[in-house]
Amino acid sequence: MSTDTAIGPWRLRWRRFRRHRAGMAALIVLGLMAVFVLAATPISYLTDIDPNATDLLSQFDPPGNGHLLGRDEAGRDVLLRLMVGGQISLLVGLLGTAIAGVFGVFIGVMAGYFGGKVDAVLMRFTDGMIALPLLPLVIVMGAIDLTKLGFSRDFAHSGAVGFWRIVVVLAIVDWTGIARLVRAATLALKERDFVRAARASGAGAFYVMRAHVLPNIATPMIVAFTLTVGRVILLESTLSFLGYGIIPPTPSWGNMLNNAQDMVINAPALAVYPGVLILITVIAVNFLGDGLQHAFDPRSDQG
Repeated sequence: MSTDTAIGPWRLRWRRFRRHRAGMAALIVLGLMAVFVLAATPISYLTDIDPNATDLLSQFDPPGNGHLLGRDEAGRDVLLRLMVGGQISLLVGLLGTAIAGVFGVFIGVMAGYFGGKVDAVLMRFTDGMIALPLLPLVIVMGAIDLTKLGFSRDFAHSGAVGFWRIVVVLAIVDWTGIARLVRAATLALKERDFVRAARASGAGAFYVMRAHVLPNIATPMIVAFTLTVGRVILLESTLSFLGYGIIPPTPSWGNMLNNAQDMVINAPALAVYPGVLILITVIAVNFLGDGLQHAFDPRSDQG
């Protein structure tokens, strides 16, 4: 028995991943980023600072007096708002990707497994979504006034509704890449002998998809999900920057950039901080996706 077989597939993948320096660096950066944003609650409790509390007499105060990055245009603590904003932006990325992934995997597996008319209809629908101008579509959907749909004004402008609306909007428009990738993997897999044997033994279509297809296309799915997280974070930041994303005073990195655009001359740091965090996070997520692709590719051992 070979050493690679003896140590098991997941340990082998972890060994490949560790050899991918950019992927390992990205994992460390994202781990530190997670610690950074999750530290908001204990730091707020220990320092008794509310990240949304305004103090107009302390506008643009420089770093010091317990405020490591100073205060913003409303006298709020910049560091705590960056931490809380990171929680929102990262959570939007993860939840948006999860919802889009479930929908994209369902469409892709159904189209690839059943083929024929099912494949034609689902893929034409997917192609139609891809053909739509993404950013204008997201802006229009994000600008929908819920009060016109019968909801109360307080409910429509609450932070929770704003958060879930942007998650759902981003999920609706960002599932197409996952669907096409899963369809291609399913088309290749359904002709394999073990899938044919399962069908010949009388297994139903949904059992075959659940037990044989999905576990064997996990590799491209994991990579696609990872890369989608970075794209969703960017889309959320863009929407919030344009004023159609997370509703203030709830911070996100995108709406912090939006608030800072009029003060970029007098207080450039207010724009630099969230911009740099967005840049670092998205680059790290993309490098992590590259590392996972390297880890799950058996050909990596041949290099």
